[in-house]
Amino acid sequence: MDQTVAIETARLGKVYDGVTAIQELSFKVFAGEIFGLLGPNGAGKSTTLRILITLLRPTTGQATVLGHDVVREADCVRRSVGYVPQERAIDRFLTGREHLLLLGDLYHLSKDETQRRIAELLKLVDLEDQADRPAKTYSGGMKRKLDIACGLLPNPKILFLDEPTLGLDVQSRLRIWDYVRHLHERGMTIVLTTNYLDEADRLCDRLAIIDGGRIKALGSPSELKAGLGGDIVSVILGAGEMTRVEALASALKGLPSIKSISTKPTGLDIRVESPEKALPAVLEAANRLACRIEFIDYHRPRLDDVFVAHTGHAIREEFPMENVES
Repeated sequence: MDQTVAIETARLGKVYDGVTAIQELSFKVFAGEIFGLLGPNGAGKSTTLRILITLLRPTTGQATVLGHDVVREADCVRRSVGYVPQERAIDRFLTGREHLLLLGDLYHLSKDETQRRIAELLKLVDLEDQADRPAKTYSGGMKRKLDIACGLLPNPKILFLDEPTLGLDVQSRLRIWDYVRHLHERGMTIVLTTNYLDEADRLCDRLAIIDGGRIKALGSPSELKAGLGGDIVSVILGAGEMTRVEALASALKGLPSIKSISTKPTGLDIRVESPEKALPAVLEAANRLACRIEFIDYHRPRLDDVFVAHTGHAIREEFPMENVES
């Protein structure tokens, strides 16, 4: 990976009406990598992104994009970046091509350059055959692809994606991932926010876990998972047994084969040195407390385990398949 620094923040902070959105954020993004900001809603991801693209001024600290200060040299930053917001900026009555033509005028691109870029981008996001249909006829995935094409129109050196697959069905999410990977292969630097663990794990070269406005962990997905050490034993208790979760956790604390224990609504996630040594101890404690175990398994550390280890809570229970767009 190119170690040229494309983005750098130093003790970045933002306060809204007395409420701290982010504080003491310091990280670097290297040229040509996909860098993720992973965290739950309200963690400060979008605030960070909006500071980097000059839509917000930081309250404290500083940030540079391609060597340009985001406050003092905001115009230089804006000329170098593309932005795909979380909220769709699509006019339902304009065609896909008309959206891009309008943006070409706003970016002051020449007519020839605009036409060339539009042809290239429609092919990239697989909207050539739908380019002259009104956006109101597009599926959610097609609208998101048009958003990405709009963000790429000025040929940016860095692309910022705010929750690029939020609310999309699984097939559309996978297609968006393919387009992001293709841009990465072409050498583009990409910064994305997400609260989907699988998205961060599969797409990002490196990521920062953000919670409560602070960075809790920083590194590649594989480094973060390896950093936990040991395996994870997950214990799911039967219906009506939830009152015994804390009792079981207390019974297991301090045992030599167990490194840490995290409680969750359905049971426990137990980080262990050796599943073979820990499992008998877990089963013996559950039996002693008359806990009925519904399900038990063990696995190598996953990104959700990393998130819990560094924040003390899960990012979400599962991928929200309800309320998705097709």
